[in-house]
Amino acid sequence: MGRKQAFTRTELLDNTKKLLLEYGYDGFTLKLLSNTLVGARSTIYQYYSNKEEIVAACMKNIMEKVLHQTSQVDESGCMEALQQLLTIYVGESKFHQLLSYASKLNGMTSTQVEQDLQFIEEGHIQLKEQLNRLFVCAQKEGNIDGNIPLPAVIAVFFNLIDAPNMMNLPASQWSKLLFQIWLGGVGKK
Repeated sequence: MGRKQAFTRTELLDNTKKLLLEYGYDGFTLKLLSNTLVGARSTIYQYYSNKEEIVAACMKNIMEKVLHQTSQVDESGCMEALQQLLTIYVGESKFHQLLSYASKLNGMTSTQVEQDLQFIEEGHIQLKEQLNRLFVCAQKEGNIDGNIPLPAVIAVFFNLIDAPNMMNLPASQWSKLLFQIWLGGVGKK
C-alpha cells in the first residue's frame, strides 16, 4: 500500500480559484475540488471545514496578492501609477468576478469566514481609496479632462480590465495599449 499523497494549501486555493471561475460559486463543490487534487478528499478538511471556508480563503488569498502588488506601486507620478495599477488589474482580470461571490457567503458559518470576509471588504476599500486618490491627482494635474465627471472616467477605466485581448499580447503590453486608448481615445481631432 502506497503512502497517501497530500496537497498543499496553495494547490488547494489555486484549484479552488480555477473551479470557481469555470463553474461559479453554485457549481463549485468539494467533490469537484477533490477530483482535481492528488490525495484523499479528507485532506481538504485538514485545511478547511466546509465550502464557504475554502471559498472565503481563496478570495482572501487573491485579495492579499492584489494588495501586495498595488502597495508596491510608486504613487509619486499619478499617471504612471494608474498605468501600473491597470497592468495589475489586467493580470488579475477575474478578480472582481471572484469577489462577487462574497455576497453568497454566510459570515456566520464560522469565525474564519467572518474574518476573511472582513479582510476582503477592508482590502476592497483600500483599493478604491488608492484609485480615487490617483484619479483626483491626475485630474488636478490636468492629465485627464476635468469636464468629464470622475465617476465616468473611473467606470471607463474599469471596463478596460474586461476588454478581450484579441491580440493575445502579454498582460503588460495589453494594459499599456488599453491605457493609451483610454487616455487618448481612438478618434481623430
